[in-house]
Amino acid sequence: MATRAYLRRHGTPASPSDLTAHNCLHYFRRGEQPTWSFEPVRGGAARQSVGIRGNFAADNSEALRDAALGGLGIALVPDFTAQADLYAGKLVRVLPGWRPSGAFGDAIYAIRPYSPLLPRPVRLLVDYLREALKEGFEAQ
Repeated sequence: MATRAYLRRHGTPASPSDLTAHNCLHYFRRGEQPTWSFEPVRGGAARQSVGIRGNFAADNSEALRDAALGGLGIALVPDFTAQADLYAGKLVRVLPGWRPSGAFGDAIYAIRPYSPLLPRPVRLLVDYLREALKEGFEAQ
């Protein structure tokens, strides 16, 4: 996702490999070279992984979204983080024919206050979600 102004100044990438010419706002992972992977939305092309570079890294999707809103570059953030800005036209999707692959991990975490004992209703909810969502993860 990026602002229209950024894309006017730097061009709009047509394929994942074009990202190498852009300032990519990425998650900070100590000791790892930032890489983004994409799969075609409609098939027909192979998955592509691209080593990206950028002058801004954070461990928070809202910080990455804010940097993109400031016109600093292209950010890969979860839809829920930028949905309001997409609807308002402040950000636009980049590479609409491609979807991120493995960008945010293949897991969902239940976050709760620490307690040595897991309350039964919480355990039941977690078990239910695990089973209900398992099918979706296995289909991907």
